[in-house]
Amino acid sequence: MRLAVLKERRPAETRVAATPETVKKFIALGLTVAVEAGAGLSAGIPDAEYAAAGAELAPDAASALHGAGIVLKVRAPLGTGEGAVDELSLIARGTLLLGQLQATPEMAATYAQLGLEAGAMELLPRITRAQSMDILSSQANLAGYRAVIEAAAAFDRGFPMLMTAAGTIPAANVFIMGAGVAGLQAIATARRLGGRVSATDVRPAAKEEIKSLGASFVGYEDEESKAAQTAGGYAKQLSANFYAKQAEVVATHIAKQDIVITTALVQGRKAPTLVTAEMVRSMKPGSIIVDIASDAGGNVALTKPGEVVTTENGVTILGHSNWPGRIPAAASALYARNLLTFLTTFWDKEAKAPKLPESDEIVKGVLLTRGGAVIHPSLAPAQAA
Repeated sequence: MRLAVLKERRPAETRVAATPETVKKFIALGLTVAVEAGAGLSAGIPDAEYAAAGAELAPDAASALHGAGIVLKVRAPLGTGEGAVDELSLIARGTLLLGQLQATPEMAATYAQLGLEAGAMELLPRITRAQSMDILSSQANLAGYRAVIEAAAAFDRGFPMLMTAAGTIPAANVFIMGAGVAGLQAIATARRLGGRVSATDVRPAAKEEIKSLGASFVGYEDEESKAAQTAGGYAKQLSANFYAKQAEVVATHIAKQDIVITTALVQGRKAPTLVTAEMVRSMKPGSIIVDIASDAGGNVALTKPGEVVTTENGVTILGHSNWPGRIPAAASALYARNLLTFLTTFWDKEAKAPKLPESDEIVKGVLLTRGGAVIHPSLAPAQAA
């Protein structure tokens, strides 16, 4: 069976879905691997390294996809009118497509119409057996780290307390909003850099996790917040009343902060607004806000997704797109291992091909389409309607 790795063509995407390390392991499974020329360049991987690992270098997407039974992507393939190359039209019916595939009813219907067996890795259930395949966790971890590093670079004062003969510079006050994977990594990184760190999260389990990393907890708690987490570990969308009360608690706190990092995402929905324009105006000139949720609309009212803006009162808001893609070598390495683990877990050694039983909890969570139909439980009814 042939496995194809394509160059990513969507804006701001610097990652690649396979590395020379995973290429070698795919070949060891009995696969032939084709990598489109230039696929790894933005992640610091030259074509020669793929060739040395045993991959066939294909000059373009069509050549890489010719005869492929498996296609690996970071982001969803481009469709008609989305770019210079219509990647979807080049993928043969029956091909297994794996990546972060925009798991909407419309996209699922498109994959079904094209006859693809599409696996949306962002829908992987958060269970122990699936941890090593979890692309959201691996990428969020790096996003949280990178957010602090970029905040430190943009901040015009020192991060740790600096005692010098000329005087003392106080440590930066850092507030992390959201203590999921990205937030916890941001807390740990900010602490390592010497900041005075506080954090908040609506999920009940987060309070102890925040404290365990040496940060102080800030937040509003009530009966609604006790049920603010899904069985899969994601934050639930809460009522407007709860968010209003939470905002009251953090508003005074934000005014005293030098750096605020927002990380709150709700699966399948726009990111909640946690920092209002009024809160931004209450901050000191030179303060930094990093909005990791910018791709989902942003947690900050004044965020401009994909841009860096400075407000009238001198607060800089970093709203970059694709935060994991800002540390592409490490992000690609982890993402590629996630995909490798998924395929090897469901690998049929005799057939030298993946075997994805729909009864398996992981497969049921990931697989969008099969046999020309949408089969994912959360998307199939939408198609029928």
